[in-house]
Amino acid sequence: MKIYLATRNKNKIREVSHILKSESNVLEIFSPDEIGGMPEVEETENNFLGNARLKVQALRAIAPRGVWIVSDDSGLEVDALNGAPGVYSARYAGLNVTAEENNAKLLREMEAVPDDKRSARFVCCAVLLEPSGVEKVFRDACEGVITRAPAGDQGFGYDPIFIPEGFNNTIAELGPDKKDRLSHRARAMKELAFWLKYTQNAFGAGV
Repeated sequence: MKIYLATRNKNKIREVSHILKSESNVLEIFSPDEIGGMPEVEETENNFLGNARLKVQALRAIAPRGVWIVSDDSGLEVDALNGAPGVYSARYAGLNVTAEENNAKLLREMEAVPDDKRSARFVCCAVLLEPSGVEKVFRDACEGVITRAPAGDQGFGYDPIFIPEGFNNTIAELGPDKKDRLSHRARAMKELAFWLKYTQNAFGAGV
């Protein structure tokens, strides 16, 4: 089964590929570079599902027939900031900014927030588009808190300032193996992989 990932984010491609392959060793995972690159997508929707749909449809327009396409839109929701940065997580500090700049802006806005009010969650909405055009949606989240300073260098995005529930270290300190077990994207993609296994077995194909 050939699956194309609708993203330009190299870190996300590496992470999702690892998660899906760990769930099934017969899935073939491809980046958009295999077919000329991911088209430019303006994420104009006000929710994760809408933006994930924009990306999956953009890649569908150039992908070979008979392949499956996966996209996701993910972000950080901070309760003290009324759910921000949300769908603007990647561009919170502006267009073409670094993760460090996004983290710095968020920490500045959280300076006066007490420790017991720093709850947040990573949210992932993944869309799987079948060759027939049928769409399946998978959502999940990872609860946690925002730190007061970045820590760790084994993650990307907001990983250095987010401590997941049940841990004392940031995701960037925990490393990729633990992240692949507990992150919002890992949970959503594992649900997606389970659905593939179940439905394919149900139809007698086997994944």
